[in-house]
Amino acid sequence: MTTTTLHYIHDPLCGWCYGAAPLVKAARAVLDVRPHGGGMMTGAHRQAVTPQLRAYIKQHDERIAQLTGQPFGLGYIDGLLCDTGVVLDSEPPTAAMLAAEEIAGRGLDMLAQLQIAHYVEGRRIAERATLIAVAATLDLDPAAFAEALDRQLGEAVQGHIRATRELMAQVGAQGFPSFVLESKGILQGIDIAGYLGRPQDFQDWLRSQTNVLSSSTEAGSFACDANGCAI
Repeated sequence: MTTTTLHYIHDPLCGWCYGAAPLVKAARAVLDVRPHGGGMMTGAHRQAVTPQLRAYIKQHDERIAQLTGQPFGLGYIDGLLCDTGVVLDSEPPTAAMLAAEEIAGRGLDMLAQLQIAHYVEGRRIAERATLIAVAATLDLDPAAFAEALDRQLGEAVQGHIRATRELMAQVGAQGFPSFVLESKGILQGIDIAGYLGRPQDFQDWLRSQTNVLSSSTEAGSFACDANGCAI
């Protein structure tokens, strides 16, 4: 068994994290992957959808789709991004991940389903009813999940986000997504820019890693920073 852990610093509303989703899936087949939600759109950084924000986001999404092949559905492009009643808030979906992890060890599965719900189906993943419905698609008991969600909202998820920000500062991660390999207590970042759209190559590289870690901690020009995305 490998003694190497891949720390995945992410945000549910980070488009580049959605672009990196195939890399996360590939990595999970090789080694332990531990997610850390960074709260990109929380507190003062929550944003209501506006025509200006829609135009800004679409620029990123087009590049993400080009580089990664990840699909963006009409429910998202022509639905969610046109709905000015939507408020983009990372805290509830991050809490949902923690709840899924708490009751079933399925936080990363929850993230994957939330990304599909948001970027393909155009659903409001900051809303409680949506989170419970998405959990049901993972065969998680709705009542148990709802109770766990209540426990994780508020201070619990905010503490998780603070811990993630501390980890980011420790490893020099500038934004989302960031990948950090840990082996024998050594933490070193991976520059995944060259692996976008190439999950099998990423998996093959990870297989080769035991105690030899990449020295790059550059987030790259494709990343979202701690408070938003940039092209």
